[in-house]
Amino acid sequence: MSLFRTKSVEQSIADTDEPDHRLRKDLSALDLTVFGVGVIIGAGIFVLTGTVAASNAGPALALSFVIAAVACGLAALCYAELASTVPVAGSAYTFSYATLGELVAWIIGWDLVLEFTVGAAALSTGFSAYLQQVLEIVDVTLPSQISSAATGVIDLPAVVIALLVTWMLIRGTKFSSRFNQVVVALKLVVVAAVIVVGVAHIDTGNWVPFIPDAQPAPESSGGFADVPLITTLLGLEPAVFGLAGVISGAAIVFFAFIGFDIVATTAEETKNPQRDVPIGILGSLAIVTVLYAAVSLVVTGLRSYRDIDPDSAAPLADAFEDAGVGWMPDLISVGACIGLVVVAMILMLGQSRVAFAMARDGLLPRPLAKVHPTYGTPYRITVLTGIAVAALAGFVDLSTLAHLVNIGTLFAFLLVSIGVVVLRRTRPDLPRGFRTPLAPVVATISVLMCGYLMLNLTGDTWIRFLVWMAIGVVVYFVYGRGHSRLGHRQEAAGNSLST
Repeated sequence: MSLFRTKSVEQSIADTDEPDHRLRKDLSALDLTVFGVGVIIGAGIFVLTGTVAASNAGPALALSFVIAAVACGLAALCYAELASTVPVAGSAYTFSYATLGELVAWIIGWDLVLEFTVGAAALSTGFSAYLQQVLEIVDVTLPSQISSAATGVIDLPAVVIALLVTWMLIRGTKFSSRFNQVVVALKLVVVAAVIVVGVAHIDTGNWVPFIPDAQPAPESSGGFADVPLITTLLGLEPAVFGLAGVISGAAIVFFAFIGFDIVATTAEETKNPQRDVPIGILGSLAIVTVLYAAVSLVVTGLRSYRDIDPDSAAPLADAFEDAGVGWMPDLISVGACIGLVVVAMILMLGQSRVAFAMARDGLLPRPLAKVHPTYGTPYRITVLTGIAVAALAGFVDLSTLAHLVNIGTLFAFLLVSIGVVVLRRTRPDLPRGFRTPLAPVVATISVLMCGYLMLNLTGDTWIRFLVWMAIGVVVYFVYGRGHSRLGHRQEAAGNSLST
C-alpha cells in the first residue's frame, strides 16, 4: 500500500515554507492569463491548421478546434478547483500526490517531463525554422550545417534560444512574465491581422461541403503504427474526413491547446492563488478558443482544403500568398518567430516547476530543488531543463513528436479529472477557492473525452508513450520510492509508535 500513500494537502502547503525551497510570490491574475494565452498560441495555429484541414477535417477544422477546446475546458474546470485548493508547484503531479497516491503522482510527473521538455524542444526548432524565413526576407541564409538537425550537424538557432530562455527563467518569474506580456501583445496583433485581413478575401465556396464525405485513408506502409488506435481496436477501415476525420483532427490539433495547465504549475508563485489561478486557466482558454476557430475558418476560406499542402510548414502564409496578399506571409513569419520564444519559455517554466516539486518531495535528488537566493527561482533544475531542451532541439529531428506530446497531455488531464472527484470524497472539509460545477458529471465527461481523443492517436504514438512510462516506473522503484520524504516520515512515525 506504500505505493499509493498520499501526501496531505496541509503537508504540501507546509513544504512551500522551507527556507531553501520557498518560491517568490509575484504573479497576478493578469500575469497568469497572459501566460496561458502566450503558451497556447504557438506552432499549432500557424502549422497544424493546414495539416489537419488537408488530411483530416477539411473546412470542419473549426469543429475540430471546438471539440479539442471542450475537452480542455472540462479538464480546466477540474484543474481550477485543484489548483485553488492545493496552491503548490507541480500541477497534476501535486494534485495526484494528494488524491491518487505516490506511484500515480510519479507516473504523471514523469509524463509531464515528456510533455514539457519535448514540447519546448519542438517549439525551439519551430522558432529556428521561422527565424530562417525571417532572415530570408533580408537575404540572409544560414549554412545548412548549423540550421537543421535533420539535414545538417546542429540546429544552432534552436540551441541558442533554449539557452537564452533558460537565462530569463533563472532571472525570475516576474521578469519572465513582463517579457511574456510584451511578446503576447505582438503575437495577438499578428493573429488579429490574420483574421481581419483574411475575412476580406474569403471565398465561402471553399467551405462547401463543410464536412467532406468520408473517404478511405491513403495507403500507408506503417500499418498499425500510422492509423488511429481505435481503428485497429474496432477493426474499422482507416478513413479520412467525415465525422471520424473531425474527431481525429481534434486529437491532432489538441497540440495547439497544450500549455494552459502551465498556469496551475505557477500556483505557488501567485499572490492570491485561490482567486487568480482559476481566472488565469479559464480566461486564457476562452480567449484562445475564439481566436483558433476564427483563424481556422480564415485558412479554409482563403484556400480550398483540396489545394492545401499537408506537409507545408507555413499553410497560413501560403493561403495569403494565393489570395494575393503578399505582405501577410512576412508578417506571419515574424509573429510566429517571436511568439514561439515565449511558448518554449513557458513550457520550460512548467517543466522546471514540476521537477522542482518532485525533487522537494525526494522523488528526484533533493539538491535540485535549491532556490536561487536572489531571484527566488529553482535555478538548478532550470539549468538542467535548459540543457536537455537545447540538446534535443539542436541534435534531434522532432517533427514526429507532436502526437507524443498530445498523448502525455491528455493522460494528465484524465488523471486530474479523476483527482478532483477523489479529493471531494476524501477531503470535503478543505476550503476551495473555486468549485467545479457538477463536478462528478464534468469530470466523467472529461475522462471520456480525453480517453477517446487518446484512442484517436496513432499506434506508434501509443507504443512510444508506453515505453516512456515503463522507463519511468523503473526509475521510481530504483530511486524515487527509496528516497521519498513522505515514505521516510511515515517510517519515522511508525518507529516512534512501536517504541
